[in-house]
Amino acid sequence: MTVAPAPRRVVVVGGGILGAATARRLLEARPGSEVTLLEKEDRFAAHQTGRNSGVVHAGLYYAPGSLKATLCRRSVGLLRAFCGEHGLRYDEIGKVLVALDDEERGRLTTIADRAGANGVPGIRLLDRAELVEREPHVTGIAALQSPTTAIVDFAAVTRALVADAVARGATVRTGFAVAGIARTGSAGDDVVLRSASGDEVVADLVVLCAGLQVDRLAALAGDDEAPRIVPFRGEYYALTPEKRGLVNGLVYPVPDPRYPFLGVHLTPRVDGGVLVGSNAVLALAREGYSWGSFSARDLAATLGYAGFRRFARRHWRTGVRELHGSLSKRAFTAAARRYVPELTADDLVPAPAGVRAQALDLDGGLVEDFRISRNGAVVAVRNAPSPAATSALAIAEHLVDDVLVGGTSS
Repeated sequence: MTVAPAPRRVVVVGGGILGAATARRLLEARPGSEVTLLEKEDRFAAHQTGRNSGVVHAGLYYAPGSLKATLCRRSVGLLRAFCGEHGLRYDEIGKVLVALDDEERGRLTTIADRAGANGVPGIRLLDRAELVEREPHVTGIAALQSPTTAIVDFAAVTRALVADAVARGATVRTGFAVAGIARTGSAGDDVVLRSASGDEVVADLVVLCAGLQVDRLAALAGDDEAPRIVPFRGEYYALTPEKRGLVNGLVYPVPDPRYPFLGVHLTPRVDGGVLVGSNAVLALAREGYSWGSFSARDLAATLGYAGFRRFARRHWRTGVRELHGSLSKRAFTAAARRYVPELTADDLVPAPAGVRAQALDLDGGLVEDFRISRNGAVVAVRNAPSPAATSALAIAEHLVDDVLVGGTSS
């Protein structure tokens, strides 16, 4: 006879989709546990989760066997089922990666092979005529079609996950910004999380799903300095209502492995809008959603990090190009017109920006895969950029079923 593990006091820090999914999974796997979900804002999904483009990625790009590939593919099915059970929209509108020249067309074959290795269904290479049939207003000489790529409202999914966790017994606390983490007790096996106002929560186990702030919280718990989070702002425009019909599905560029970011793309949303973007510029604050958002502490931490300085030396040309697109609507429009030539600057209106929490290693390399560390009773998700929202339910499974039980890092 197998005896169920005794209930444990677990605190999950971060009320985005990953934190909400982890709290829910803990109670799904260990009914009766004392699970508390902490969020520093007054609402859930306030940062990355509520400010992304809403794309459910199919798993085209990621290295076969990586956490990104395996957890993304696993999570697509989990997310589709969750949305169905909770009456949330899940629209498989499909996606095309559009090649503008022969070099990009050659890269499509490599991506198709990788997608096939990852088990992405329905992948098909399109010639020019087939692309025009699907996307009459999009130019290109070839494309790779992913018919199962979908769109959702990740903020709505997060709220449903929180409600589900609460129904299973979770306690949620908003407005709790963790300012200190200490170990107490005779064996040092209690973890005390303290807010700036002096409130305390005691746990046997802490899971940090804190996105833009996770490296700082991990450091408070005694974890390594690296990788360090560097914030990159993704700026968007939206098509005017009259121009939304220019695309039928998601229209993406072919990724260039020489550059760290994807480039401008067009993304329909479940609310009927169409986003154009995003670019990627260094944010002047961890939560800096505009050029007017500035934090001397955050910027000093970025510029003082040797990993960022190495990254900047390597990719300064890309940075200049992205900066130009940020400061010039004409340049931003020109990038979009490469794929939809009918667009003009008048067809684009400003839309809310997001900030990507990108982890950089000390050598200046982008941390490509999801990265999870464990330091005693504190587990930290140190890197979870796109497709983390897509992958959140499977990452939560991995955290609870593998990392927390097995005591491993990944």
